[in-house]
Amino acid sequence: MLNYIWLGLVVAAVGIGGWHNLTGAPTGTLKEVTEKGFEMTRVAVMDIALPLVGIMALWLGIMRLAEKAGLVQLLARAFRPVMKWLFPDVPANHPAMGSMLMNMAANFLGLANAATPLGLRAMKDLETLNPRPGTATNAMCTFLAINTSSIQLLPVTAVAVLVVAGSLQPYAIIGTAILATTFSSIAGITAVKLLEKLPGYRLPPLSDTERSATEKGSPSADRAATLSPSDRERNGVGGNESTPLNGFGIGALILFFLFFVVLFVAISFPETLNHPVAAELQKQHPAVRSLNTISLLAVPFMLAFFPLYAALRRVKVYEQFVEGAKEGFQVAVTVIPFLVAILVAVGMFRGAGGIDLITQALRPVLDRIHFPTELLPMCLMRPLSGSGTLGMFTELVKEFGPDSLIARTAGTIFGSTETTFYVIAVYFGAVNVRRTRHAVPAGLIADAVGIIASVIICWMMFG
Repeated sequence: MLNYIWLGLVVAAVGIGGWHNLTGAPTGTLKEVTEKGFEMTRVAVMDIALPLVGIMALWLGIMRLAEKAGLVQLLARAFRPVMKWLFPDVPANHPAMGSMLMNMAANFLGLANAATPLGLRAMKDLETLNPRPGTATNAMCTFLAINTSSIQLLPVTAVAVLVVAGSLQPYAIIGTAILATTFSSIAGITAVKLLEKLPGYRLPPLSDTERSATEKGSPSADRAATLSPSDRERNGVGGNESTPLNGFGIGALILFFLFFVVLFVAISFPETLNHPVAAELQKQHPAVRSLNTISLLAVPFMLAFFPLYAALRRVKVYEQFVEGAKEGFQVAVTVIPFLVAILVAVGMFRGAGGIDLITQALRPVLDRIHFPTELLPMCLMRPLSGSGTLGMFTELVKEFGPDSLIARTAGTIFGSTETTFYVIAVYFGAVNVRRTRHAVPAGLIADAVGIIASVIICWMMFG
């Protein structure tokens, strides 16, 4: 499906741009289409892929420490019933289970910088179970559906835009975003489970060799030989040992947790410790302040806890961190062609004014069902471009006011949907999957449900 969408975006962009040239339109000409296409190649490499190298190195190093210390395996065992229902084709003790859980937790907390590297790590783990390289497995499609519709505690970016715009209640959209993204997550998971059974997306039965490799939870013999040392260990080819915690280690962890508990209380409920608090924090509801504090402390907690826990279990933390970080550059470079392909197509289509044309065509239909047509350009942009959607959201806030129904609905949509095509390009690009099967329609269904739910929920709460 992605082949047709990509081709359609490029051909439509050139066709629309050419038509604008013929009619003398001031914008959307072939010159703008060309300039936007080349601009997106720079954005894909310089603004996304290269910065991703450092972020990948950091989080894959931390992930390596969590694995060597046994934390990932412990997390996977704790959520085994749910994960086995979502991913029945993945062995319960496979590293992919822990990697996916870490990614979901980061998404839940709104930690995008951590979620993407952990998600790419999970895709690499899932690829070791893939008997058909280049074709997405059911587990990969389900994982992508969850990522394009994951629940967030705090839509940080949307709230920040409202705060800067001077909203009196910028945190009012937290509850609506959680509700809307709950509906989109249910829709995404339901869609991906139903679509995988349809004839057009169903995979043929595995051969005996493929089934044997999958049941063992390890790559086939010829592919195992190509794994890096860290991947070999993660898939049972190498050793992985750490010593149990002693009394000193347990005491150190208790003190560590107490320190963060005190930080949480001091920031969320400063009156209990007579701690000074900024004026803008005093205006926030305690529940909202608690969510903000969780998001604030989550990254420092993980960056300190994983190395500390690993060290207390006698893991050589510096050596293992460096070993895990080495994978960051390779993964970031692998996704560049896929990023360039999708961003150039999207950029050309935007430069030609394709979004505006679709908006004009759909406006009469949406007026009939009372859908706010002011939101349509942003809704059409959301699956294609995060930066484009953010720009449109900011313009809506300026035009209608930060506390208007339109602004709050737009913020809810922004916080409860995802840039589906970007996520699919990056995640599948990391493992060279070209046949994406039902991942795209499942992601778009989740986006559509999230948008509809956002409009209805905001109308009921703020209308």
